[in-house]
Amino acid sequence: MIPTLTGLDHLVVAVRDLDAAAQAWRALGFTLSPRGLHSAHIGSANHTMMFGRDYLELLSPVSPTPHNQALRDFVAVRDGLDRAAFTTTDAAAGAEALRARGVPAIGPVEFGRPVPMPDDTVAEARFSVFRWPPEQRVGGLGIFACQHHTPEAVWVPALQSHPNGVTRILRVLVATADPAGGAAGLAAAIDAPMLRDGEVHLVQTGPGRGDVGFAPRAVIARLAQCEEAALPEEGGAAIVLGTATPRPPGFATGVAVIFETP
Repeated sequence: MIPTLTGLDHLVVAVRDLDAAAQAWRALGFTLSPRGLHSAHIGSANHTMMFGRDYLELLSPVSPTPHNQALRDFVAVRDGLDRAAFTTTDAAAGAEALRARGVPAIGPVEFGRPVPMPDDTVAEARFSVFRWPPEQRVGGLGIFACQHHTPEAVWVPALQSHPNGVTRILRVLVATADPAGGAAGLAAAIDAPMLRDGEVHLVQTGPGRGDVGFAPRAVIARLAQCEEAALPEEGGAAIVLGTATPRPPGFATGVAVIFETP
């Protein structure tokens, strides 16, 4: 892996209507964090669904800023799985490691958001992120890295228990006509190993962390038991989540959700 990266951190589901999106994901059995408002220069609001070491984020623009231009461009077309974040232990060092490889990294950018805590206090969650340039989207999926300065304000135990029993992200599935090329592009970007699982080309992001898989849209639709037309031709299409509670697949805000038991 690129120095400072430890594995898949979270997945960003970009949405136009954050309240409607929250309702749709709650209906699938998730516990959502209270609505959060990021720093003014970021110009976005979110809800998170926290697991053991990773999470899902519903993200929506609230005011136009240079930092959310890519987010606004995405939701102008559709709601859906926009990008994947990898955990970094040092965002500044990680960005420099990319630049040393000739990659024009964006950042690091620092921001935060207030977090209501169970004891009625308010903590501040603080982050530093760096991004690969937009032209290095892999199979239509954006990639960036996130350093958590205050993990205790993000992984709040009361938010980590879900009625659907989900405890982790197992895999994100990216629809593409060139699965081998998409996997090779991501593997090169983060310096990670690849493997093949049937028709899915996988990139392993780290021990105990979720994989990123690339496959034709028809293959993902078959796994998700949904209509192929419901998924994007290219880009993040499905999330495979680990749970001890068997459930049929679901669908929310342009994303197929597959529940997998051990």
